[in-house]
Amino acid sequence: MGTVTMAIGAMALFATFMILCGRLRMSLHARRTGDSGDRRRAARQLPAQRGVDALANVGTLGVGVAAPVAALVGLPPVPPLSATAVQIGGVVVAVVAIGAVFAAQQTMGASWRVGLDPAERTTLVTDGVFGLVRNPIMAGAATMFAGLTLMVPNVVALVAYVSLVAAIQLQIRRVEEPHLRAVHGADYQRYAATVGRFVPGLGRLR
Repeated sequence: MGTVTMAIGAMALFATFMILCGRLRMSLHARRTGDSGDRRRAARQLPAQRGVDALANVGTLGVGVAAPVAALVGLPPVPPLSATAVQIGGVVVAVVAIGAVFAAQQTMGASWRVGLDPAERTTLVTDGVFGLVRNPIMAGAATMFAGLTLMVPNVVALVAYVSLVAAIQLQIRRVEEPHLRAVHGADYQRYAATVGRFVPGLGRLR
């Protein structure tokens, strides 16, 4: 496929992800619970969150917008990743990951949130896909953005993707896991000791 097709396709999939797993998910949550689940304002009370958000914004907008635009104005792909098969594989990865993220969000039920309110306690979800990995939504998002990066594999996308992965790691390790330990105590420790962080079996807490 051509550069223009891939660049436009990457932006379209990015928009689909943001709408489906962002705005639509919040709307469905509000209809079910009376609350959108948006806790981003409360999350900014946490010092670590501001740095994470900055990295995440660089990563998401870099991969989803800046890299495709750069491709459209002539920035070439990195040669080892420029093969058509790689780009088509990126499309497949991104589409499947979008569906996986939305399904994982649904599995969380009433406990689903965007952002973390340090004063709030929600039910610890450990069933379904959460019995395989502790953070399937973040793992799915990282996979989706990997797919977009493969669709438009230029330097902008690669640098932005590194920023996004760093943001996800910091969000989980420095923000969410300390909160879950504080709120759920021994229950979370037992869960985290047997279930991997992003990949089954890897990242279990001792």
